[in-house]
Amino acid sequence: MVERVHALGQLRRALKRSRVVALVGPRQCGKTTLARQLVRPDSLNYFDLEDPASIARLTEPMLALAPLRGVVVIDEVQRRPDLFPVLRVLADRKPLSARFLILGSASPALLHQSSETLAGRVETIALSGFNLSEVGAAQMSRHWLRGGYPRAFLARSNADSLAWRQQFIQTFVERDLPQLGINIAAQAMLRFWTMAAHYHGNLWNAAEPARSLGVSEPTVRRYLDTLTGLFMVRQLQPWHENLGKRQVKSPKVYLRDSGLLHQLLGIRADRDLLSHPKSGASWEGYAIEEALNHIQPEEAYFWATHQGAELDLLLFKDGRRLGLEMKRTDAPTLTPSMRIALEDLRLERLVVLYPGNRRYPLAERVEAVPISLLAETDWRSLFPKRAGRRL
Repeated sequence: MVERVHALGQLRRALKRSRVVALVGPRQCGKTTLARQLVRPDSLNYFDLEDPASIARLTEPMLALAPLRGVVVIDEVQRRPDLFPVLRVLADRKPLSARFLILGSASPALLHQSSETLAGRVETIALSGFNLSEVGAAQMSRHWLRGGYPRAFLARSNADSLAWRQQFIQTFVERDLPQLGINIAAQAMLRFWTMAAHYHGNLWNAAEPARSLGVSEPTVRRYLDTLTGLFMVRQLQPWHENLGKRQVKSPKVYLRDSGLLHQLLGIRADRDLLSHPKSGASWEGYAIEEALNHIQPEEAYFWATHQGAELDLLLFKDGRRLGLEMKRTDAPTLTPSMRIALEDLRLERLVVLYPGNRRYPLAERVEAVPISLLAETDWRSLFPKRAGRRL
């Protein structure tokens, strides 16, 4: 059992300040497990819309929900969009007798409905699989190989983990997409998803996948946006400065879970991963997801020029402008690209995350930091403010 202390605390704080909290994320990432730590599944305050008994109880939703007090959980709420107007009425009661925690499988329809019907009343929290701070730095190799989905990470063997991830991908394209109202042929989406895995860490160009699949570029864009909206893919957008330099304007594409990436690339074990041509890109994407999860910036971009300068992550957090580079090497060194990014982007600090165990400076405002520290320290200690500077 992996304790998700931070996620549970975040959820409890949200329920104290918001009338409705939407906990969204892909299937099997642990939403239901978290919710059941707040409300017992056999309680009258718990509704699972995949359970016929709960569906029957909500035949008359106002009659079922209005008398309840405390926290009320509605799991798989995207199956009943007609509940949103009811929740709006109940959330506006004075005094407020109940707060609602609604769970959904990252459905675009769920987010659309909640943003329109519950505007000003709902707080959305996105949940992914286990992160490094939850599993511990000692488990980093296993976490990188298997990914963060609880059943994949906790499987008794790599073979069991592989079998679960294979079944997850198949179920996602054959059952989950149609249930979310997304009409894309299963084989077409599986082929596209595999192509996206080979683009992992690269600039996106829709023309090549469109030709390979025999579809239009707008169709390929729809496929990519679908996987992005369901938290399977991250499209990292480029940042532009008025620098007098030609800057990259296409997004970078990353599969958000390293275990699913490895499954689609045919990587089965540690030795396969370390010798694979996409090993470096895989580790870069893994480190990016861990950094974003740990720091939780207001905005995140990458930056690159056509002259070759680049920065893996440009973060805006608490009024600060911070840089991150991901290097899978034993001992990172300062590069010309880092110097250019530091000055052109006016970075307060630049951190180079790497899989070693020693923290050391590379230059003024530039430091190499082991990725394991993400599991052990607050993000502010990664980016200490310079003494005497007001920000």
